[in-house]
Amino acid sequence: WREAVATAAGTLQSGGLVAVPTDTVYGVACLAQDSAAVRSIYSLKGRNGSEPPALRPGGCFWPCRYCHVNVPDELLRDLLPGPVTLVLERSEELNKDLNPSTSLVGVRIPNHPFMRDLARACSGPLALTSANISSQGSTLTVLEFQDLWPQLSLVIDGGPTGDIQSPECRLGSTVVDLSVSGKFSIIRPGCALTPTVEILTKKYGLVPESS
Repeated sequence: WREAVATAAGTLQSGGLVAVPTDTVYGVACLAQDSAAVRSIYSLKGRNGSEPPALRPGGCFWPCRYCHVNVPDELLRDLLPGPVTLVLERSEELNKDLNPSTSLVGVRIPNHPFMRDLARACSGPLALTSANISSQGSTLTVLEFQDLWPQLSLVIDGGPTGDIQSPECRLGSTVVDLSVSGKFSIIRPGCALTPTVEILTKKYGLVPESS
């Protein structure tokens, strides 16, 4: 385990792309502050900057350095780590080549032991996207994205990330925009919609932005 974490961290620090298991589907990670690696992720996905990868803060839990947080810390702790991506205003410290067409950034902290250890082993934040070509289905095993292997520096096989027979397991994280104070909007329902909305509305009194 430690060898896999160390190898993955070293590969990322060298500018490589690493496929990793998460608490939802398989992902591909690179260093968010490495512009060449970020461009490689966009090329891998067959997408442009209008479909941004999420930001996985490195080290301990500290999303505030790379984005402007306008919700209570307790709300962040209620939803992260977990199968949720929180969209917030980016800060000036975030690499301008990451998500260049938007002032927002998604913060994603998977509740997966390998990802937790990998983030602690990296000196900066990771850019994280699903291990599939844009518009294709999410992947739950490394074999499901073997067509991407030639473009990856390392593949970490953590076994199936969910029930391969269950369509719900391929929904990915629930993506919620919290960039407007006191409100939220669901960008992607994902796999944790109901509990996420309950926390936002019942515990913190946020209202849907359309309201």
